[in-house]
Amino acid sequence: MYGAILGDIIGEPYEFEQGPRSKDFPLFCERPVFTDDSLMTIAICQGILEAGVDAGEDKMKKSMIASMRRWGERHPLPAGGYGGGFARWLRSKNPEPYNSWGNGSAMRVAATGWLFDTLERTRQVARWSAEVTHNHPEGIKGAESVASVIWMARNGSPKDEIKSFVESEFNYDLSRTCDQIRPTYKFDESCQGTVPEAITAFLEGSDFEDVVRTAVSLGGDCDTLTCIAGSMAEALYPIPELLKEKCLGIITEDMRQVLVAFDQLRT
Repeated sequence: MYGAILGDIIGEPYEFEQGPRSKDFPLFCERPVFTDDSLMTIAICQGILEAGVDAGEDKMKKSMIASMRRWGERHPLPAGGYGGGFARWLRSKNPEPYNSWGNGSAMRVAATGWLFDTLERTRQVARWSAEVTHNHPEGIKGAESVASVIWMARNGSPKDEIKSFVESEFNYDLSRTCDQIRPTYKFDESCQGTVPEAITAFLEGSDFEDVVRTAVSLGGDCDTLTCIAGSMAEALYPIPELLKEKCLGIITEDMRQVLVAFDQLRT
């Protein structure tokens, strides 16, 4: 999950069309911070760990819901830090899914790509992680596709096979290059307007840092797009230890504890 969190941190200064539209920028700003993307990535991971990787749908969903609400209460963010619908869901006495197709379902799903032995189980748990809030078909598709890319990449599938699978299974258009996307790409908080672009950045990148820089260069909802791209890049490329150390120095101790538990289980 380092990839997702680093992508969030590195992309955060360039959200809301403030990006360089170039891969040439300082990797970290003067005061790097994480956002709700990192918090909810950690929350979904902890929900899975607490339920147990073999848990059924009801137990897994309840654990994910409880974990996200606990992390949201523990780490309140300034106004706008959580999306409007999700912020209301966090505060609700009886949280119910709200038919969202927002990219939040895709940015928090990283752990599901690592914790299960089969692609079928990976997609199942990714779907559950979306359905507790983002139960619109596009929200579910975004989560399942990102988790699938992670699972396939870490299990040795080549990029052309991953691309073909995503196009056929999820009907995303991956025909455009990043150079073709970049000039007209705008801020878009939807899965359908973020996930294909993040996957394209992953497919074009030559190493972890290059994937992240490519994602940032596209603009758009930059922290989330780069969080998603970084989560996939980690499954294929080693993350330099210096970047991992930087990540651990920015996140909080309770987040570090979940990362340690995750690393122990996935290895």
